[in-house]
Amino acid sequence: MKFIGAGARPGQPQIDHDLIFTVPNFLTVLRFMGVPLFVWLVLWQREYGFAVLVLAIMGGTDWVDGYVARRFNQTSKLGRILDPVADRLALITVAVTLVIAGVVDWWYLAALVVPDAVLATASLFYFHSHPDLPVSRIGKIRTAFLLLGTPLLVLSKLAVPNTRVYFVIAWVCLGLGLLGHWVAAYNYFWAILRKGKELKANDGGRG
Repeated sequence: MKFIGAGARPGQPQIDHDLIFTVPNFLTVLRFMGVPLFVWLVLWQREYGFAVLVLAIMGGTDWVDGYVARRFNQTSKLGRILDPVADRLALITVAVTLVIAGVVDWWYLAALVVPDAVLATASLFYFHSHPDLPVSRIGKIRTAFLLLGTPLLVLSKLAVPNTRVYFVIAWVCLGLGLLGHWVAAYNYFWAILRKGKELKANDGGRG
């Protein structure tokens, strides 16, 4: 089974329906709910083991909701917006939490936030909201690496065997994820500019 785009039905176009109450959207909401739980476990309870479990579940739902949406024709316009927002919220909030807990340095958070801040500014300038762009393949791979590397990094802080191995693998995944994050942001930035200029040109033509 392929990892990226799993569940896609060959020969059938993907249609974003006007659906709200779907299994993929429920899983995305579940991912939202995992964010404050992770913060509570790390900062207030210092329960890194349970925090790793929460991250693993959040990462799993990110893959499962996409699979279910494509396999059972439950892709939706709401899910297309909610899913990347849930990913960004999770990645940034988890990074902030780990900085406060002393697990990672501030530069890791900056490397995540700066590209997103630029994209958010461009989106607000051209669309005053979400640009509604399709998620790129490199964006999906980036998210997968970050969602894999983060729990491994937290796991390396536990008193378990082979912590050094977890630490090294975690930073390999996070390094690849950050690289993909900047490449994806670069591509999204130019996609936002192209779409925004086309909309402004169309509006000008109608005016």
